[in-house]
This record gives sequence, C-alpha cells and structure tokens, in this order.
Amino acid sequence: MNESAVVAAPTDRVLDLFHGVRLTPTQRRIAHCLVQHAGAAAYLSAAEVAELAGVSQPSVTRFAMALGHDGYPALRRRLRELTAAGAVEPADAGNELQRAVRAEIGNLDRLAGHLADRGRIAEVGTLLAASRPLPVLGLRAAAPLAAYFAYFAAKVHPDVRVLDDGGSLLTDRLEQAAAAGATALLAFVLPRYPRETLDALREARDAGLTVVAITDSPVSPATEHAEVVLPAAVGTDLVFDLHTAPMTLAMVVLQAICDAAPADTQARLEAFESSAARRQLFLG
Repeated sequence: MNESAVVAAPTDRVLDLFHGVRLTPTQRRIAHCLVQHAGAAAYLSAAEVAELAGVSQPSVTRFAMALGHDGYPALRRRLRELTAAGAVEPADAGNELQRAVRAEIGNLDRLAGHLADRGRIAEVGTLLAASRPLPVLGLRAAAPLAAYFAYFAAKVHPDVRVLDDGGSLLTDRLEQAAAAGATALLAFVLPRYPRETLDALREARDAGLTVVAITDSPVSPATEHAEVVLPAAVGTDLVFDLHTAPMTLAMVVLQAICDAAPADTQARLEAFESSAARRQLFLG
C-alpha cells in the first residue's frame, strides 16, 4: 500500500488519546474541540481551549487529568508530540485530489478495524429490525445518506420512515412514530451538526426511542444524546466533506438488520423481485 495511505492524520492521532476513556458531556465537548482544531490545539492555552469549547478553564484542567496527565501543560506537550508525528508528507503522496482519495481509503480502513467486534453490530441490527416503524433521521448534509439507507431498508423492513425535514413537524413525526410502535431511531449526525438534529435526538429519547447514531467521531456532539454511537470518519480534504465511510457503515448496519431476521428478509426480497419483474421495472 502507498505509504501516504497509512500515515495517520492529526485528527486520528488526537482521537487515540480518548479511546477507552469514559468522558463526561463537558469533557466530550473539550475532546471534540481538540479534534476539530487538531493542527492548532497543541499551541493553544487552557483558556483558549476553554473559550473554543464553551467551558470553564478548570474544566480543561480536569479533562487533562482525566486523560492521565498532571495538568493541561502536560496534555499540550503530548498533543505536540502527536501532531508532529508523521507531519512530513511522503514525496509520492500525489496531488491534492489523490491525497483526498487516499485519505478516504484510510477512513475505510479504520472503519474496518472498528467492525472487528461483530457482536456489537449484530445487536444494533436486532434493535433496529425490531422497531416497527423504523424512523431514520438525516438533516441537511446527512439527508442523502438517510434516504439512501431507507431506499434499501424498505425492501427488507415493512415500515421505514425518513425524517429529512426540520421544523416543528419533525417533532410531530417522531411522536407519531413512537405512538405507532417505534422503539428505536437511526440517526445520521454529520458535520456541521445541525442544531435541529441534536434537538431531535433529545426529543426522540423523550419519546422513549433508543437512539443509534452514525456520526463522524466518537466525541461528536451526538454522543451526548445517543445510546449507541457508531463512528465513521468524514473526509475533509476537499471543499465539501466526503461521506464514503459513513455511507459504507450505513450499509453494514443494513446488513446487520437483514441478518437479524433472515427468513423475513428473504421473503420480502423475493416478493419485491416478483413485483419488479411483473411491472418490468428494470432493464437488466
């Protein structure tokens, strides 16, 4: 593999600091801030980090200690080590378009590593398969992913409801889904994290739904409102984000839904194929 495909980006090296550490909501906000400003975070003071994250300066100090450091200066030294590592770009990294594609390859490779625990994904599949109806939330940039997932999910699930419009009607549709028997919500929560999306996650939990969030990072704002968080990194090397890994993860989750009820899945797929053939939907 090209060397440039395996050199971890600064954001990934900073994320490694938080793996396996139980953080409070305030600490997750600080962690998310450090990830979002990975290139500059190592040179910010505790006060500057606190201002960026919207927390108090003592909270930043407690955050550093929660990660096993004596204080913020020690954490900053560690951040400098992490962001300096691998900072020299390989000579054969190619142009900016090639680097963006190779970064996506790296995102997919990290996603593959997260999927080593098949039991966790199987539990998610069982949870979502049992929700009748199954509401799928995706606003703004996440709306196409929600629609893509729902298009295929509708072939194996009897009642998939896409929630891709914000406003006051969104709460109505969440409550209607819960009243109709929904027990879980699948939400796509991607940068820049619409406020309406996070509000909807809170409202879904208030309605008694278990929230499963596909998001870009284990410290994204979605983690404060979801019982299950499935991270898949977003590419940031072009003008607009690349959602290759989140889309792949969406199809992995759909596979888990199919695996949770294989007999029902097969019956529904066969029924669809019969209907499609009768109506001559496809040319091939």
